[in-house]
Amino acid sequence: MATPGTCTNVLAVFALISALLIGFYGAGSGVTWPVVFLTAVTGLGSLWLRRRDGRTERRVCVLVLGDLGRSPRMQYHALSLSKHGYNVTFVGFLDTKPHQEVLREEKIKLVPIAEVKGLRVGPKILTYVTKVILQCLQLLYVLLRMETQSHILMQNPPGLPGIAVACLVCVLRGSRFVIDWHNYGYTIMALSHGDTHPVVRLAKWYEHFFGPLASCNLCVTNAMKDDLQKNWGIKATTLYDCPPSIFRETPLKLQHGLFMRLANKYPQFQSRGCEEDKQVERSVFSECDLCEEALKLRAERPALLLSSTSWTEDEDFSVLLKALEDYEGFIKAGASLPSLVCVITGKGPQKEYYRKLIDSLQLEHVQICTPWLEAEDYPVLLGSADLGVCLHKSSSGLDLPMKVVDMFGCCLPVCAIHFHCLHELVKHEENGLIFRDAQELAEQLKSLLSEFPGSGGQLGAFRRTLRRSRGPGWDENWDQNVLPLLSAP
Repeated sequence: MATPGTCTNVLAVFALISALLIGFYGAGSGVTWPVVFLTAVTGLGSLWLRRRDGRTERRVCVLVLGDLGRSPRMQYHALSLSKHGYNVTFVGFLDTKPHQEVLREEKIKLVPIAEVKGLRVGPKILTYVTKVILQCLQLLYVLLRMETQSHILMQNPPGLPGIAVACLVCVLRGSRFVIDWHNYGYTIMALSHGDTHPVVRLAKWYEHFFGPLASCNLCVTNAMKDDLQKNWGIKATTLYDCPPSIFRETPLKLQHGLFMRLANKYPQFQSRGCEEDKQVERSVFSECDLCEEALKLRAERPALLLSSTSWTEDEDFSVLLKALEDYEGFIKAGASLPSLVCVITGKGPQKEYYRKLIDSLQLEHVQICTPWLEAEDYPVLLGSADLGVCLHKSSSGLDLPMKVVDMFGCCLPVCAIHFHCLHELVKHEENGLIFRDAQELAEQLKSLLSEFPGSGGQLGAFRRTLRRSRGPGWDENWDQNVLPLLSAP
């Protein structure tokens, strides 16, 4: 662990290098040295004018260099901090609306930042360098403008350049810096660039160099905790993802309401093969007699299979699509199995690629839907599903899929693809099944759905196990593991 003096010197060098790069970039973009100098002086002046006051210890900045609406763990951090009386400045991209609880909480102030792109001309490395420089300036501007915070709590990844900038601000302002390690950024970059790419190697050096400068660290698994200690010299506290109270089995009335709303947008949820009856409201899964206000799930309904994703390289959805083709083959060969509606939720860079693959499939008994759900509807759909599928393969082998945590909160059994530390969450043949390829997943779908819609068999047993084994929720887990770090001297 670096000493405070070393930390300050390192960050001073970093600041100097950044200033030189800014000057270099500015020289080619019409920004003159006097402007850069004036900006630096103004920023430092505002920094020293914003001294600590009596309320500093009750202020925390939660920082995400990503979409706040798709950062559930950091939203839960913000809510937990506010429940304990902290005023939270929640900084990140606002591409997707956060959960209503976050928006309603008076002690949480959202500070949106824009995603910078860098230069659009010249070699890719120049684009990347200018993007990093501009993001450094943006973060310095945002963090130095706000009131002095007792802590900056930052998600990693993404951590470049946020870790170094937040570290610098914390040293200058006397704040404490906390990193919540969800994964390693360089391993994610290696998925698309390869381990030996110069940018990947630089990112690895960056995380190894700046990561240990944090005052304290959180991580998502014991495997990551051990790796941070052994290979990085970082002592971290494991904070397992736990589902908040909004993730639970959905009452039938809420299920039907969601199914009807989705039926207005997506034909996969619309009732088929029924005569029109104005007294009965139907989706493909449920029906409601409007006169008697009687609700029920339809006996002939398809099974609802759910998967959620960020559509990135660490999730190969061709595995699921091949398994669904095999499942279709089982039915055509005479197997007594239900039809499937497979819902894949989420946004991400590879969504259009997979949508084209989905459109090319010729399936009769399997329908695939790829909606984007509001934050309030996602837990309702999870709590209404019959089976979950997770294709998350950790780039480092050290993080766990939060989507499975949410599914388990809804007592939804899961089939999950194998990777190194998955056993910390999914217990094979106890609360779900682990598969290694599309063929094994198809066989698992066949086995688990063979008695659908009955509650017997392995699928029903998994659900009963999940109901019995609900552990502590997010609030209790957070209070036990994070609150003492914030209150420590």
